[in-house]
Amino acid sequence: MLTVDHTTNWLILFAKKIYEKKDYLNELDSAIGDGDHGSNMARGMKAMEEKLKDGQFSNVQDVFKAASMALLSKVGGASGPLYGSAFMGMAKQGGSDETDLVAILQAGLQGIQLRGKSAKGEKTMIDVWIPVIEALESESLSKEIIQDAVLQTKEMKATKGRASYLGDRSVGHVDPGAASSGYLFEAMLDGGILNE
Repeated sequence: MLTVDHTTNWLILFAKKIYEKKDYLNELDSAIGDGDHGSNMARGMKAMEEKLKDGQFSNVQDVFKAASMALLSKVGGASGPLYGSAFMGMAKQGGSDETDLVAILQAGLQGIQLRGKSAKGEKTMIDVWIPVIEALESESLSKEIIQDAVLQTKEMKATKGRASYLGDRSVGHVDPGAASSGYLFEAMLDGGILNE
């Protein structure tokens, strides 16, 4: 069961991880993208955090919606629309059922897939979302599973986004969006949401 407090705490922990890993995310993105994923995400996190700390939210839906709008307005490149779409999908699902975390995350995944037109194995953030949701369904989610999903993108060839221009040269690099998604799910575990 997600509550306003848990969800807000989860997203603030996510922001903290992004601030801490900003340079690393930029480094990952320098290899296969524009080199600004960390900076873009940090800017979005700052806007999101301000909204979350100001907000008097009556439900989980409103928390995710505020996060979505902040990221859509502040994050450049593909990341803003993709994370914004994820959180908007999660907001809609959370509005109908705050108890089903798997369904909420699946709605987020669908938002990303609709926006990015990507499938599993194309070296994108969904290569982390899908195994995380599967592990959550089987009640086996751990930080090791999250980190393994992120690392698996290293050996994939990018066929979506800017990294796809590199073709075979994209192999050998972790996808930056997958890495930042990993921090989202690590923050979910750190926030104790699965213990509720």
